[in-house]
Amino acid sequence: MAGVARSGTHNGGEGHPALTAESIAAAVGGRLVGDPQATVTEVAPLDRAKSHHLTFLATARYAPLLAAADAGVVLVTPALADSPGPSRARVVVDEPHDAMISLLDALYPRPVPVPGVHSTAILGRGVSLGERVSIGPYAVLGHGARIGGGTVLHAHAVVGDDVSIGAESEIFDHVTLYSGTVIGDRVRIHSGTRIGADGFGYVFREGAHQKIPHVGRCVIESDVEIGANTTIDRGSIDDTVIGTGTRIDNLVHVAHNVRVGRLCLLMAQVGVAGSVRLEDGCILAGQVGVSGHHTIGAGARLAAQAGVFGDIPAGETWSGYPARPHREALRAQAALFKLPALMRAIERLIERGKTGD
Repeated sequence: MAGVARSGTHNGGEGHPALTAESIAAAVGGRLVGDPQATVTEVAPLDRAKSHHLTFLATARYAPLLAAADAGVVLVTPALADSPGPSRARVVVDEPHDAMISLLDALYPRPVPVPGVHSTAILGRGVSLGERVSIGPYAVLGHGARIGGGTVLHAHAVVGDDVSIGAESEIFDHVTLYSGTVIGDRVRIHSGTRIGADGFGYVFREGAHQKIPHVGRCVIESDVEIGANTTIDRGSIDDTVIGTGTRIDNLVHVAHNVRVGRLCLLMAQVGVAGSVRLEDGCILAGQVGVSGHHTIGAGARLAAQAGVFGDIPAGETWSGYPARPHREALRAQAALFKLPALMRAIERLIERGKTGD
């Protein structure tokens, strides 16, 4: 996008840079049809696109929306390039959605953090800061914390004793990293998340629930993103580990000693109980619950609200409660829907028997 920034971008006067159709076509390698100087400053879906918007059309079912969209520039597939519509310019590309994503940074540039330590931040003894680190207002760094170069800590972030954060990471407002947590490079952790708290571990002894000390760490490997208000516990005697490239949504809970592999996806309100193993590439859709000490095989997919009480084979899709192979779960659900009609038929037979018909 550097080429766009130099030759086809200016400030549109509305808080966003402006891109011309010509510069967009050059940036995404598309074919330009229409006014090369058509200018956009924001993105919008087809049904709300106006003259200053960039939008896209990738599926024929949405082509009627283009006819009513007064968009500035439309990214469109070759098959739909001639769809009727009043847009000033079209850029024909094989993958309009991917092209749109590639342009977002140019239209919505992220603020560049200013390196330095805010005067209200508190730094403990032996804190180590790399080059170009930015420490925001009221951030707290415990004794021996180590922060890699280019990392940003936003306001009120709390970094415990001996926490290590790699380079180019971003810790948003009100995140808490408990002592001993290890964060890799290029990790983004969103507001309100708590990393490295004690897990839920107790033993009933002498008439009370006595706490099991947690001495393991929480290790977040590189290129991980963790959503807002998510909690990931430290290990009890082992480490809790989140693998490289994994993405975790908002409001997810990962319990102690869990091992999450590389490139996994955990979506909203997922709960993973202690000592579970998620192998590489697993996908857990919203509100999936996994009971403790099970293994989810590499590339397995769990549909929304699945309840898992056993191991899941690699590469399979499971759903339902309790979770079972997806097709089997669908058949079971279909059979369940037939029960009311079957019950009515049985009741009629019973009534006939009573009356002697």
